[in-house]
Formats: sequence, C-alpha cells, structure tokens
Amino acid sequence: MKKTEPRIEPYTHPAAGWGALKYVALNLLKEKVSGGNYRTLFGQNQPDGFDCPGCAWPDREHASTFEFCENGVKAVAAESTSKRVTPAFFEEHTVEQLMAQSDYELEQHGRLTDPLVYDAARDRYVPIAWDDAFALIADHLNRLDDPDRAAFYTSGRASNEAAFLYQLFVRMYGTNNFPDCSNMCHEATSRGLPGTVGVGKGTVTLEDFEHADTLLLFGQNPATNHPRMLGELRECAKRGATIVSINPLRERGLERFASPQHPVEMLTGGSTKISSVFIRPKIGGDFALIKGVAKRVIELDDAALEQGLPRVLDIAFIAEHTVGFDAFAEDLRAESWDAIVAESGVPKDEVLQLADIYARGRAVISTWGMGLTQHKNSVPTVQLLSNLMMMRGNIGRLGAGLCPVRGHSNVQGDRTVGIEEQPTQAFLDRLGAAYDFEPPREHGYDVVRSIEAMLAGKLKVFIGLGGNFSIATPDTPRVWEAMRSCDLTVHITTKLNRSHLIHGRDALILPTLGRTEIDMQNGVAQGVSVEDSMSMVHISYGMNRPASPNLLSEIAIVARMALATLGSAKVDWLANANDYALIRDGIEKVIPGFENYNERLKHPGGFHLGVASRDRVWNTPSGKAQFLVHGIEFDTPIHRARTVHGERLMTLMTTRSHDQYNTTIYGLDDRYRGVYGQRRVLFANQLDIEMLGFEAGQRVDITSVWDDGVERRADSFLLVAYDIPRGCLGAYYPETNPLVPLSSVADGAGTPTSKSIPVLLCASSEKQREAA
Repeated sequence: MKKTEPRIEPYTHPAAGWGALKYVALNLLKEKVSGGNYRTLFGQNQPDGFDCPGCAWPDREHASTFEFCENGVKAVAAESTSKRVTPAFFEEHTVEQLMAQSDYELEQHGRLTDPLVYDAARDRYVPIAWDDAFALIADHLNRLDDPDRAAFYTSGRASNEAAFLYQLFVRMYGTNNFPDCSNMCHEATSRGLPGTVGVGKGTVTLEDFEHADTLLLFGQNPATNHPRMLGELRECAKRGATIVSINPLRERGLERFASPQHPVEMLTGGSTKISSVFIRPKIGGDFALIKGVAKRVIELDDAALEQGLPRVLDIAFIAEHTVGFDAFAEDLRAESWDAIVAESGVPKDEVLQLADIYARGRAVISTWGMGLTQHKNSVPTVQLLSNLMMMRGNIGRLGAGLCPVRGHSNVQGDRTVGIEEQPTQAFLDRLGAAYDFEPPREHGYDVVRSIEAMLAGKLKVFIGLGGNFSIATPDTPRVWEAMRSCDLTVHITTKLNRSHLIHGRDALILPTLGRTEIDMQNGVAQGVSVEDSMSMVHISYGMNRPASPNLLSEIAIVARMALATLGSAKVDWLANANDYALIRDGIEKVIPGFENYNERLKHPGGFHLGVASRDRVWNTPSGKAQFLVHGIEFDTPIHRARTVHGERLMTLMTTRSHDQYNTTIYGLDDRYRGVYGQRRVLFANQLDIEMLGFEAGQRVDITSVWDDGVERRADSFLLVAYDIPRGCLGAYYPETNPLVPLSSVADGAGTPTSKSIPVLLCASSEKQREAA
C-alpha cells in the first residue's frame, strides 16, 4: 500500500460516506485479508457471528445485514490479516532492533503464531513449549513471598468467561491486584455514579434513543471512537431531536454524517446534519459549564414559581426519589456567574442557551466519553451531570437517562464479572462460597499504584491479559523503568506491540485466538459473551480459521496458568477450559443478574443485564438518588502553573486519530482533522501560535509543568492551526503520554489526567527536527 505523503489538508466532506468505504477497502488490502476472511465482515454483530472486537457500542438485536463501521473493519482486518510473526521473524530481529520501529510498524507485522520466551543472551524471543511457559509462570508466582507482589492486568477485549476465570485464579492465588483498562478511561464513571444513583453504569438502552427529544454529547468523538453511534444520532436528527455537542474540538463527525448503510444518501451525495448546537468549553471546563446549566435551571424554576407557571424542576421525582436537593439548590444559587464563565471558558449567553435547551427537553439523554473522565475533578463532574439529569427527572424513564459511552468492547463486562481491584465484601462472600475458599479482602493495586509498586520494588511479576500496558499508561519513561524492574512479564496477545519489548528479566509472549476465530474445544465450537455499554449481554462465535495451529484461547491460557500454579484441588480448570458453559454456570452463582445465563444467551441479541437505577431503584446508603454538592476548584495544578507562567502556560489534551483504536495504530492519517501521513502534530489556536511567537508549520517541543522535579518532554511536533479554544492544545497519544505525570490522577478514581496536562512550548532545535 502506497505511503501517504505527510500533509495538512482541511477535510470538508461529511463523516463516513464514500470516504469510509474507500478506507474499508484499503485496509482489507493492506492487511492482505484472504478471500474467505472477507466474508467474515458479514458475520460481524450477527446472531450467529462474532461481536466486533472494537468499541462497546451496542447492536440492534444483531439483526442488520451490514452492521459494521470503518473502525470495526480495521479491527477485524488487523485480526484477520494473512501476515504472520513466526519464530523465524525473531531470529531476524533483536528486541533492540524492534524497539527502533514505530508502533505503526510493529502493528503491521501481523499475527503471532507461537509462544515465546525472552533469551537475554541473544536479546531475542525464542520458541517455548506451552507447558514450559506455564511452568515458568507458576515457578515465579509460587516463589514470591507475598501474592501482592504480582499484578494481573486485563484489557477490555477479554470476554466475560476469560475475565471471570482470570479473577477466580488470581483471587485463589491470593491478591486483588487487578489493574485494568477501566482505570485509565471510565473509572470516574464507575466511582462517581454509585454516589448519586447507586450503580456505576448507564441507565439507557438503544430503545431510549428512539424516544429522546434532546441529546447532550459531552467530551466524545463518535465518528472515530464509536462510529456506529452516528447511525443512532442520524435517526434522532432526522426525526427532529435537538443534539448538542459539548467538546473543545468541533469534530467533523458531529457536524454532518453520510451513512454507508443508506443507499439513497450515498448515491445522491447527501448527508445528515447531526449536532444543531456546538458548545466549546476550554479543556477541563465541563464541571463549571454543567454547574452553570444547573444554576440556570434553578433560576428558571424560581421565576416560574414566582409567576405561577409550570415548574421547570420535576418536583415529584425530587420528592419521591432523591435526597440532598435543598443543599444542592442552595449551593447553585450562591455560585458566581463570573466564576462559571471564567472556569468553563463558555460565554454566559451560551451557558444560558444550553440550559434553555435542557429545560425544554421532555426526554433528555446525556452521553459522555473520556473528555469528562480524564481530569482531576472527573468524579465530581460525572456526579454533577447526574445531579443535572435528576433535576428534571431524566433518569429512569423512557427516552431519558445517563449514557457513558465505553471504549473497548467488553470493558464494562470485565468489571461486572469481577475485574475490580476494590471488590465489595458481598461479591467476595459469594465467590468464596461458590468455590469453597477464602478470597483476599484487602483492596489491590490499580494501574497507577501498580506502576508505583514496581518502581518501589514491591511488585515483581506482571501478567497482562491483552492490551499494551507500557504504551497505554502515563509517564512513559517511568513506566518502562518499572516494567524492566520486574522479574517476570507475561503478555497474552494476538499481535506484537511495544509492551512485549519492555520486558522483565524473564518474559513471555503467549499468542491467543482472536474474537473472529473459531474456538474449538474437544470438537465443539465455543462462544464467549460480552457486555456492551448499555448492559446488553450477548454471545460471540468466531468464524475464521485460527491464524496458527499453536494458538490457545484466552480461557485455555488462563486455565493452564491456574492449573500449573494452584493445582486442581478446588477447581477443575481444564474442564472449564473445555466447556465455557461451565464458566457461565459459575458466573450465574456469583454475579446477580446472570440467572439462567446459558439459556438467555440463546436469544438473538442476548439479554439486558438490568440496571437498578434504570428502574428507579437506588442502591445508595439512603435508598434514594443523592444530590451531591461540589464547588468549583480554584487551586488546581493548572491554576498554580498559570500563576507562574501566565498566558504562555497551555493545557494539553491527548486524543486518538481516526486511524487508531486505543494504542493500536492502523495508519498515519486522521482525515476528519485534515492530517495525513504523520502523527507528531500539535493542534493550537492560531492566536495562541502568534502570541507564543511561533508560526503554523513550525516544529515545537512540549514540556510538562509539574512539581516533582522530573523533566517530562515530547519533542518535534508540527504546529497546526486549528479551531480549538484559546489556551488549549490537542495531540495524539501514545506520543504525548510521556507528558502525563504518574501522580496526576483523578481524585477518587485514580485515572490519569490525560485530558488536562499543563505544558509549555519551545521551538525545536535543528537536530531534533532532523531526528523527527
């Protein structure tokens, strides 16, 4: 495939449309997907097919004949590629040589075929028998003087069955050290919503989108991160719903959308306008903006009460279902409009406009992505949004509710079945009773605490069930130092990535089946189940032949690790690995809501797991939904840095390009933002570029401003003039992850603050430009 020449070229077309179909074809060609595997696409998100290994957006009963999107095709093509990474590949490449390759280049090598162990003397990975690999893991784990000296990471691609068996193994081993990808994305949702509505999940289903008249989309870019969501938004827009995009970046996918699934729109060159209103808070300004909207709702209600008009607040809902409203209302009335405007970065008239839209809505859905969750104040922000929705009863009724849009396909399901470093005592009681053992009771390490423990020498074994830990995490050089201090690192994976090269003294790469591949156990094809963003649980069957006869399923790998480490006195691990229905029987015994699990999975589209707050059942200490009071913060790291550096201090948000999914780089284009053939770009307001004494097209170095004496920098980024608020910058991760301090996390959630990094810019040197 011909390499794209680096260029900046504004994109003026609708999102998706013929451009998406063109890139679908190009990606299938680039990955050399064989003829038989092309047909796999028509089994994606179908009753007898497989669940998309990309995002967690739900499917409509798995009934469409064309239920995939451009980024879903990229994920499937990457997994269905005919390119292979065999042991011979590693004979030709040392780890040091591979480290010099880009993340994109590593992705392009293809599927791993055989288990590998690191040979330090030759700086190469070499083949190892599966039994020997499991024996090496067991030896390291059983030699530790404390189970808490090991950590067990989970990626959101793991199935319910693999995740449940994994957590059972690890808890029987004796630790709750479960760092997982939730810790880096929607942890603020998982920790924030239980304090208001009693459960850390959304309250809507796709049916609610059919009845909503207003949608508020906070901090997300569906065209890139969950493109099938645009299909729902298109239908909402066509029937006249008001859609508001609330994001520092005015993303093209939320302006106009041409649906590849609607022939008339494609053939006529038509498109659908999605958002009718764009609100542009500065980075980190969402909390103050939401508080301003809530304050205006109180003002509108006060005026209505005074004039004898219908109330704006849902007084009946507040009285019957909530506590704490009076204190919340008092706090809103006392809040300063000047502070709201200054801290949100949104003019007061736009705040009032947004409040009026919300107040007119009879059925309002609020959605949000990581634009809300990767800040210091992300937990209060999620709780304040929940408060706003409760003010007008927009939780637990048709067409209304809270809708956190999760990233990876089963990140929510993994948490549901026990991948949780802070398990409840009730869960541990049920797990112990079902499997006749005493689970560990102390809370374990999340992602950031795991890295800190490695750096302190407290954590010596790291096992990763999927993912790209060393690149997904913040403060990249320190994470690499931490990983290299381990005695053993293990990665269960489908393709080569950077983390396999950032290894411990001993290291294993264990190749596994992908979601698209047939999983035969004892001659019977096995299905695995996942839970999407809206709590729908459904089964997935692979359709492709495995990339190698020497691959094992994730479940088989977990089971054989457990058998080698613990034996089979308590659990017949191999029986579970041979029949996944047995694992689902175990989930049914331990996790409420999974009654008749195996039987309910037979229904096309699966079943809804049930969310108590959707039914207006509030699992809170008070038994009611709880209004919580939070003030605007005026003493954050960004505030303190700005007092020192003035207007030269910028706030950086990391973001994905359109050609990546999480840390997987499929290509070097970000066409909706007009970027082609490159990734080291920095989006900035033209006025800020001029104020700082630079020019668009110039290369700059980025340095973090933090108070721990550690220099954090990312060099040689191309300045691109972009429609972004003053004082704000945008750039891609993982290239800018080195700028995120390990200690900069969300209060109450521990999520890295990757959307609000205080930075300074300086001109790149000639030497740095040449290196780039």
